[in-house]
Amino acid sequence: MPPASGPYHHGDLRAACLRAARELLEEDGSSGLSLRAVARRAGVSATAPYRHYPDREALLSAVAAEGYRELAAALAAAHPAPTTPDELAAVALAYVRFALDHPPLFRAMFAEPCDPANEERVAATTAITQYVRDIVHGVFPDADAEALSTAVWALVHGLAFLHLDGKLDASTPEAVAAQVRGAVHAVLAVAATPASA
Repeated sequence: MPPASGPYHHGDLRAACLRAARELLEEDGSSGLSLRAVARRAGVSATAPYRHYPDREALLSAVAAEGYRELAAALAAAHPAPTTPDELAAVALAYVRFALDHPPLFRAMFAEPCDPANEERVAATTAITQYVRDIVHGVFPDADAEALSTAVWALVHGLAFLHLDGKLDASTPEAVAAQVRGAVHAVLAVAATPASA
């Protein structure tokens, strides 16, 4: 750990702070996350993180933005351009798996207050929103993409938190997959059914 006094020498302070924040989230959840704790973990002076993050909310926004980018990559890896309900269910499962694999990060992304004016966070959430809208439109080109993508995202997001909070069986990957696929297929079947006159 560098001495507290003397000139500041750190290769990439921003990255070091984000790494430290992620480590603290994994260990203690968001309750242990502060700029002072991040500085200690990164091995820099207590004031150094303020060069990039004016407050805790700004740091959380940066962590959340990083999480959104990782989530987007996980969803695209599940299927880059789904065109069937089965492929869309695979993307939904990837979303829930991401939440279960990274609970503190997922909670920081969605349950912690973050600065809505943070450009990095806004860009990352906009990319996720557009991705969801595009893939739902790919599966149901004649549906109201805006409304259906909101419904699908709400369903999948709810499933993620129900699993995280122990309300649904997350004891095995197979149990999670069956519940997510079943719920997504049930909703999509209703969405695909024409309304009666």
